[in-house]
Amino acid sequence: MKKIAILLILILFTSNIVSASDTEWWNKYGDEILVGNLEKVYVQNPDLKMAALKTKQMQEVVKMARANELPQVGFDPNISWEIRSSDVHFGNVIIPDYSQGRCLLPLAMSYEIDLYGKNHLQTKSFKKLSEMTVQDEQMARILISSNFTANYFNLIRTDRLIQNNKKLVELQEQIAKMQRIKYEKGLCGEPEVLSEEQTLTSFKEELNNLEAEQEVIKNQLITLIGEKDLKDIQRNNIENIKIFDVPEYLDSSVITKRPDFIKSELYVKKSGFDVRVARRELLPSFTIYGNAGFNAYSLNRLFTNRSFLSTVGILPSWDIFTGGRKMANLRYRKLECKKAVEDYNKTVLTCLQELNNSLCRIKSVRKNYNESSRRNELEMEKFALTQTKYNIGATSMLDEMKEQRNLYVRENEAITQKANYLVMTIELYKALGGQDYTTAQQHIDSDNNSTL
Repeated sequence: MKKIAILLILILFTSNIVSASDTEWWNKYGDEILVGNLEKVYVQNPDLKMAALKTKQMQEVVKMARANELPQVGFDPNISWEIRSSDVHFGNVIIPDYSQGRCLLPLAMSYEIDLYGKNHLQTKSFKKLSEMTVQDEQMARILISSNFTANYFNLIRTDRLIQNNKKLVELQEQIAKMQRIKYEKGLCGEPEVLSEEQTLTSFKEELNNLEAEQEVIKNQLITLIGEKDLKDIQRNNIENIKIFDVPEYLDSSVITKRPDFIKSELYVKKSGFDVRVARRELLPSFTIYGNAGFNAYSLNRLFTNRSFLSTVGILPSWDIFTGGRKMANLRYRKLECKKAVEDYNKTVLTCLQELNNSLCRIKSVRKNYNESSRRNELEMEKFALTQTKYNIGATSMLDEMKEQRNLYVRENEAITQKANYLVMTIELYKALGGQDYTTAQQHIDSDNNSTL
């Protein structure tokens, strides 16, 4: 029993577990805590569970369609007792009212000859529908894992900003207090005091907003993980998250790996099968049928040679007039096929748009991150110079504190830009349909070389 229980647990936890390719991608950020949280998401997220169940449902639908291609055998017994019958006339012969029992135990078989391949085409159509469901599940995996990671990066950004803003509030309180002392001694005007106090209220307001944002993001992450009793999210520091470069360009053929692109192709193929099925429904059908069993009027003669019954035959069927229903179905399927082609064209355009937009934004954000980092480094140098001047008595403590305040502000800007860049790397990952874009271009080039 223990072995069975362990086996069931393994099956449960490996049914939706993150694939090797997913793990390889998320490991690029160098955060094991993030990877561990994502493994919980893949296993416990309700939306992913429902997507996996829908995929399994469609697999059963394919099995049902395949069963329609096989002969059908059924057992339909009939045991009856006619208590009193009316007179039965066979020409001049009259059988008066009588009582009669009957036992009928037949095996009935029927098989529609797939002369035109209609049933097989219908099975192919359901297979394409099942494959489309698989792509839906893959899209759900990419979307949910990407949303989780983006929120995770925003959460650790918020954590770091809250730490800095608490220091800013404490520092600004000291600056405002010292500015008030200068004003009382007649060393500055009242507007300078009011300006510092106004800055203090701005820092406090920003701190309140960050704390509220932190709670909201944590609630979103807990929901994505799918644990009701979870109170907090394990997370790393934003300084420990790795930054990696993105390629300068990506070939447009990389969009062919996107699940929605693959799904649109499958939709076109499925619609083509449906049109062919609708055409074949206009033709006559032929069904082979047969019965084999026992038919007796008393139980003691049920299994004798005289009571054995068998029939076999072929039943042609052709709907000559159905009120235009079949022709309307054919036209409907043709229009559905045209719609599938237009959906494919729209998907191609959408994929290219999202890819180009993501590449454009991520390059812009990376430049901003570099400029922000450089600005933060310059601010650190300025603060070091101010400290040196303060140590030799060339400047006041108040000026040093103001320069330290500027340093925290610049550091917040750099942290925000780093988080924005990390989020944009995920957006590009989504635009490529979950591909590792650091190697996607290499795969495309190798495929082109092999083709040549």
